[in-house]
Amino acid sequence: MKTESKILNRFAEVKIAALIALAVVALASAPALAGNSFFEFNMVRNNAGALQNALPNAHGHVTIQSVGAVEIMDVIVTGLSPNTDFDFFVIQVPHGPFGLSWYQGDIETDSHGVGHEVFIGRFSIETFIVAPGTAPAPLVFNSQPFPDASTNPATNPVQTYHLGLWFNAPADAVRAGALGTVTPFNGEHHAGVQVLNTSNFPDNFGPLRHVNP
Repeated sequence: MKTESKILNRFAEVKIAALIALAVVALASAPALAGNSFFEFNMVRNNAGALQNALPNAHGHVTIQSVGAVEIMDVIVTGLSPNTDFDFFVIQVPHGPFGLSWYQGDIETDSHGVGHEVFIGRFSIETFIVAPGTAPAPLVFNSQPFPDASTNPATNPVQTYHLGLWFNAPADAVRAGALGTVTPFNGEHHAGVQVLNTSNFPDNFGPLRHVNP
């Protein structure tokens, strides 16, 4: 009888442990059922001609974690020019003409060409730009070839789900072996060419669209 009792008790313990395990799995799966609150993906080397043969091992890895009111986006880049400044943007499409674009900040590489930065904002299916009407805009950086606009164009909401990384300076691009084309993708609108993007995702379904908190 004592042996049988021990067996029954052991069976009950195993059953309770299994139920607890199932409950833990169910709780862990609950956020995924409500939406993708976490997503990770790669950024790829820009395959347009402007990079030429520069930075053949350029690569980026991004993780986005939704924390309710905002997302935390963690970006690691490798295979870039050492000790160089790059500019990071949320963009409408990953390649030219890029569409509407939003400057997030800089990523500076170390002596090994590795850079890391964390950005906090709205990086999800709800990321968009809207202009219900035209309004005056301040003229701050007016150097050619990309001077500030004095007004904005009116537009309905435009979703922006892609990411891009540019050389901060055309001279840095030339030193790396790329073309010295001037682009507007830095704070003073005098950046170099694009290095990384998310063209590994469709134009109309960029990676930020996968984050649905």
